Order: sequence, then structure tokens, then C-alpha cells
Amino acid sequence: MTNLKIAVQKSGRLNEDSLTLLKECGISINNGRDQLMAQASNFPLEVLYLRNTDIPQYVKDGVADIAIIGDNTEKEKKTGIVNTLNLGFSKCRLSIAVSKNVDFPDISWLQGKRIATSYPNSLKDFLTENNIEAEIHEISGSVEVAPNIGLADAICDLVSTGSTLFKNGLKEVYKIFDSQAILVANPNLSAEKKELLDQLIFRIKAVLASKYNKYILLNAPEKALDTICSLLPGMKSPTVLPLCEKGWVSVHSVVNENDFWEVIGKLKNAGAEGILIVPIEKMIL
Repeated sequence: MTNLKIAVQKSGRLNEDSLTLLKECGISINNGRDQLMAQASNFPLEVLYLRNTDIPQYVKDGVADIAIIGDNTEKEKKTGIVNTLNLGFSKCRLSIAVSKNVDFPDISWLQGKRIATSYPNSLKDFLTENNIEAEIHEISGSVEVAPNIGLADAICDLVSTGSTLFKNGLKEVYKIFDSQAILVANPNLSAEKKELLDQLIFRIKAVLASKYNKYILLNAPEKALDTICSLLPGMKSPTVLPLCEKGWVSVHSVVNENDFWEVIGKLKNAGAEGILIVPIEKMIL
């Protein structure tokens, strides 16, 4: 039987988020401690635990069929593998940071400066696009210490919360691009593996859709039904059920989490009562 091979980061937050996503997709992975490879017990999937920076090349070479990596990694490596789906977690940004006491008016300040980074290709592209000539110092780790030891005037690094910059006396001054976890694939998958990938993507989309939507139930007077239904379009349209009390109905629908509080306020003003919000485990679109 054909197995789909997926590469994930061997440790760290992206590893945890990736394995959580697979679990939420109903895939059970026999994951022993310090394993380099694991087999799913209920889906034709093998999981390879690899160094994040090596994963794009492994996918390109066909060692792994697909992978969950940071968008920033593929932008840096430029291997030509296919981004099949944005996953929306492990969000961060590639940014320029300088010492907190430096006056940074705009990116022209970088002209002629020394910049330390673990992302030399992405930094080079940024500097070229903005006609800036600067000296790039490639460092494999702990980039944030470079200004303090006199190695660089600025750094270019991934920023999530900014706490690491703060602890090292740095401040974020310019965002180059945003990044998130993505599902990438080898562009030359066999027909069998493409079918398995489609099945996996179907499950992932159902899980992601449920994360950003809530099931809403409420009671409403019939005279306000048109107004309330206009606020709750749902997947097609709200479900409306009669109540025992004459002139009242129960309305069931789906609301996006980003619009949640604004919609709730409008529903209350329109006459809705007894509003219940229920999390959605899976959502098949």
C-alpha cells in the first residue's frame, strides 16, 4: 500500500502545532521518544522528523512527499516546492531590529551598515529591492546578541512576541514579511499520492474552518427574523425552528470568531434572546 511521507520539524513549537493538527484530523501517530520516523496507525502516512532548514530540500528531492514548514523557510530556500495550503498557525514575521537607543528614521539607515541574520537570501532580496548596500553577516543561531558584541549594527530575524528582542536591548523597526505554517508538496507526486494528499487537505480544511467559526443558537421573535437572518448568513442560510411559544422561533447558524462580539451586539439589539455559543469540532464545507 502506498504511504504519504510528511516531514515535520523535529522539535519546537512548529513540531507541536503540526502533530496537534494531524491528531485533530483523526490521524493517530505512534510517536515514540526521539524517533526519526513514525507510522500513522489509521491513515497511510509516515512522519519524518527533520531539521527545519533541511526539509524543503528533502521535499524537492522526493525523500518526503509533503511537509509542514514555516513560509519563511521556503522563501529563504527557494526550492520550487508547491505551497498547497496556508495553515494559519505558528505565525511570526521576518523583521529588522536595532539597539533600542538607536534613532531609526527609515530603511535608508541600513545603507552601509552590518546586518546579522540567519536568513541571508531573504535579507539580500529585501536590500536589493530597496537599493540598499549593506554587509550581511550570516549567523546560524542567537542572532540577537550580534549588536551587543559589536558584530553588527542591526539584525534580521524572526519575531513572534518580541520578548527575545526586548531581553537583549533591541527593538523591532521594520517588518520585511509575515510568515505562517504552510503545507508544501513535491510537484511530481504520483496519482496515488496526490489522492492521499487531497484526502489529508480535506481533513485539514475541516479542522481549520472549525477553529475560526462558532455554532450559535438563539431565540427570536418572528417579527425580527428577517433582520436576524441578515446578520447570520451561515454556511447557506440559518436554520429556523418554531418554538412552543407562539410568535417565537429558534435560529441556528454559524458565526465567524473574528466578527463574534460585533454580531452578538447587533443580535441583542434586534431582539434575540437566550443566545448560546457552541464550539465546532469539525466543519465540512
